[in-house]
Amino acid sequence: MMSKIVQVRAQRGSAGNVILGFVMMCAGFYLLLQSIVVTQSYFLGIGLYHLGGTSITSGMILVPLIFGIGTIFYNTSSLLGWALAIGSLAALLIGVIVNTHFALRSMSLFEMLGIFILAIGGLGLFLRGVYGNKRTLE
Repeated sequence: MMSKIVQVRAQRGSAGNVILGFVMMCAGFYLLLQSIVVTQSYFLGIGLYHLGGTSITSGMILVPLIFGIGTIFYNTSSLLGWALAIGSLAALLIGVIVNTHFALRSMSLFEMLGIFILAIGGLGLFLRGVYGNKRTLE
């Protein structure tokens, strides 16, 4: 019984594929990131969080932060001070992140297709140049 020997050999792409793919990918993702508009949705006095029907504003979150910082300066080993300070900072940071909105600016279909072709096509060329095509030879 004779078995066929299958050879697998990796053919790497040319350096041109890597360079062209990288340039296309960078240009496409740059244009995509330039097309994103970042906005925030709250103003002073409008609550970041809601607790039992009461709106908690960012100014209200600063009060425990101030007490926490004062307690830390008075006694550095106070767990209550550290908990208040870290919890308030975390609440402020999460509130800012949650109220941040990302949206694409208005653009034509031609512009959007151009951006995606540059970004994803460049990524494909770059990966083909780096990893190459695996072919089986019989």
